[in-house]
Amino acid sequence: MALEHNDDVIITCAVTGSAPTPSRNPAVPVTPAQIAQSSLEAAEAGAAIVHIHVRDVQTAEPSADVELFREVKQRIEDANPDVIINLSTGFGGFFVPGEGENIRIGVEGTNLLPPLERVLHVVELQPEFCSLDVGTANFGDRVFMNTSPHLRVMAKQILNAGTKPEVEVFEAGHIEFAKHLMAEGLLQQPAHFQFCLGIPWCMPATADAVRFMRSLLPEGSTWSAFAISKAQLDMVSIAVQEGGHVRVGLEDNIWLDKGVLAPSNAALVERAVERIQEQGKRVATPARARELLGLHRRE
Repeated sequence: MALEHNDDVIITCAVTGSAPTPSRNPAVPVTPAQIAQSSLEAAEAGAAIVHIHVRDVQTAEPSADVELFREVKQRIEDANPDVIINLSTGFGGFFVPGEGENIRIGVEGTNLLPPLERVLHVVELQPEFCSLDVGTANFGDRVFMNTSPHLRVMAKQILNAGTKPEVEVFEAGHIEFAKHLMAEGLLQQPAHFQFCLGIPWCMPATADAVRFMRSLLPEGSTWSAFAISKAQLDMVSIAVQEGGHVRVGLEDNIWLDKGVLAPSNAALVERAVERIQEQGKRVATPARARELLGLHRRE
């Protein structure tokens, strides 16, 4: 059973993501300088963790460029050595099949990379925290493809880098596979799980879904939850009520209120702080988050 009912709630801010949202909200950061600055503002507003994707500077499309990750990480660390940096390994997993005889060929929207390339920045930069999506799922009309053999390769590389993975789960079966990776020695315990909710066609963004997924976690696990779009802030309240931690940010939601674009990641973090404090909980500092998650800051 997962650890619950802690009075300190960790806020993660997912600052840019991989969806093509800069055209929908100009506050979504693109360049390393913009991503780092938005991360620092989110940390100032109360985020203990910043979850980092990077984007091609010219096109604003998602990227796996190690040098972009390096620059973002260095800029954040130079300005705020306390905030926890969580580097994403999600880029390189999307497949969109062609039609007819071309069904085996990926068409526009496909960005598949070999597993070693998806974790190269983790191997080289050795952050204290990174994400690991432990299963395949339908993301609307795309397939987010994370096969078991590929995940074993990625998990081993992350383990060897001395980095703790945040285990991202979109379906209940993903938790079961994470347990299998633990049994194989590829994921250390206690693990930290991120429930990713409300993505079509994955687990819904409901309290029942949170409770069910929480019930499957290995003993001693910590967990966080987020929901996309308009459900984001309501999921903050649900996760806190159920004893978990929370994630907000422009990766998952570009709106502050109905019809009102979020002006920054910090604005979404501030709303999360309000929801947490309304329930009589405290916002965890980076130091407290490291204690809860068993992280160790790299010197």
